[in-house]
Amino acid sequence: QVQLVESGGGLVQAGGSLRLSCAASGNFVSINDMAWYHQAPGKQRELVAAIISGGRTNYADSVKGRFTISRDNAKNTVYLQMNSLKPEDTSVYYCHARALIRRLGISREYEYWGQGSQVTVSS
Repeated sequence: QVQLVESGGGLVQAGGSLRLSCAASGNFVSINDMAWYHQAPGKQRELVAAIISGGRTNYADSVKGRFTISRDNAKNTVYLQMNSLKPEDTSVYYCHARALIRRLGISREYEYWGQGSQVTVSS
């Protein structure tokens, strides 16, 4: 199993910055893709940013140029640096990871989610 523990959410004024962190721990062969999603009340969970094991990144159009996703492979940790925050960025942010797990001699990729971090941006 893999546990994803998030930290760094909070309340910030518009134009401010926050950094989210998500650390993966457990019994796994490797952590492959990692990503951040957000889910506002009454809406579906949506991709904010993703980073694959090779370092390539992908961003939602709404955050390009403002948010930066990065990872520390040695610590199995992914970060989301959020700058120039807007009230519409207010949401619960979830860390997501695909981990390679080996069970009974067979390796297979599984998906895991963090507990969610509230980010509130005041106008």
